[in-house]
Amino acid sequence: MCRLSNILLPAHLNHVITNNYQMPCLEEYANFQGSWFISHLIIYSLVNNMKKTLFSVSILLSIMMLLQYMMYAVWWVPLAAYLTNIGVSSFQKSLILSSMAIGCMASPIIGMIADRYFPSQKVLALLNFINGILLLLAAFFVHPDMLFILLLLAMICYMPSWSLTSAIALTHVNGDKFSRIRVFGSIGWVISGVFSIVTVKVFNLDFDGTRVPFYYGAAISILTALFNLSLPDTPPLAKGQKWTILDALGLRSLKLMKDKNFAAFIILSFLAMIPFSMYWSYCSEFLLNKGFQYISVTMNWGQFAEMFFLLTIPLLIRKSGLRITMITGLIALLVRNLSFLVGSGMDNSIFYFIGILLHGLIFGYFFLGGQIYINRKAPDDLKAQAQGLIFLVTFGLGLLVGNLISGRIISEHSSVMNNMVSYNWTGIWGITSILTLVTLLSFLFFFKQEKEVVAETVLAC
Repeated sequence: MCRLSNILLPAHLNHVITNNYQMPCLEEYANFQGSWFISHLIIYSLVNNMKKTLFSVSILLSIMMLLQYMMYAVWWVPLAAYLTNIGVSSFQKSLILSSMAIGCMASPIIGMIADRYFPSQKVLALLNFINGILLLLAAFFVHPDMLFILLLLAMICYMPSWSLTSAIALTHVNGDKFSRIRVFGSIGWVISGVFSIVTVKVFNLDFDGTRVPFYYGAAISILTALFNLSLPDTPPLAKGQKWTILDALGLRSLKLMKDKNFAAFIILSFLAMIPFSMYWSYCSEFLLNKGFQYISVTMNWGQFAEMFFLLTIPLLIRKSGLRITMITGLIALLVRNLSFLVGSGMDNSIFYFIGILLHGLIFGYFFLGGQIYINRKAPDDLKAQAQGLIFLVTFGLGLLVGNLISGRIISEHSSVMNNMVSYNWTGIWGITSILTLVTLLSFLFFFKQEKEVVAETVLAC
């Protein structure tokens, strides 16, 4: 194939790119007739430039995902440990840790406004910049009320980014390539643990249980905001369309609750968040009490394992169906809580790592499996709202209630002597395991297999 300089032309020929078009050699120029050579020159230039453009866009979107999840994990994972060290009461700690849940409830409204009035990449940049300022301010306050206000505002800014980044990516790449880009979010979460190692080993400072993670979160957020301005333009796709708060929160999909099986799934998903929240929100407090130095790194092994568990979901669904997949996730949740229970009783950290590594299986099989069930169950005109509903029920209301209940359980099984907190973790994880077992048995009894959903899921996988 001859070497020709690329000519930048304002056109898109996606169907040509997939064919690996080759430019005829210049020697053939002498034999061309009419516009034959010129047409091949144009096509060849288009192919090469489009390949470079799509490749560069994919890189930008991958970096976007990596930074977006890194900025959150770096400060959220060790947050409970920090609140414990500064002496925040159990109830106040529950409220602060619920800032994410409240942010989840507000994010659909912000997302819907962004969809109708402003380019998504600019909204993302603004939200990340404000989030960075709020995290920086949070590093200077130890009063629980101020921390709650600042982190609540930060979460209202941050939580819409999960849907915004997905919307931006799906606008510029095909759906089948989205998972390759989204996985960089999990990679960013795992990499966030490096900051704790650098802080301890290089700067000789403490990380977990201190305000240092807020500084990192703020810096990454502001850096990401600047980076977001380089993302491909994503105009508001729903510009001019009418909307209501009911649509934003997915509440119109409540009509699906007339189906007993769907109603059972929604209620049981809500209940599953109560034992799930003990790990999600309070595990860093548990690991701090057990003397772990690198809490963030330790917990991030769960996200690392998640990347591999996600690959097995289509295989299990195809072989056993959605119901068995979600039941497997709940069984893993029970095993995790029992692992922490046994580990606390035996004072054996191996069981803690077993529980941490199961996080990806729980999240992928039950919660992602639930999203797939919703997508297969809901009619086309309610699919998006039904996904909004399950997000509201689980990581909104469910996590909020779960944090309050888990915080109460910890409070009832701990005491303060000489400014030192003493925990009865065996009792705490024992109650959490019982709640998980009740949820699992309820799911087995009330949630039935649906043939039509199984058939659609198998075809999709």
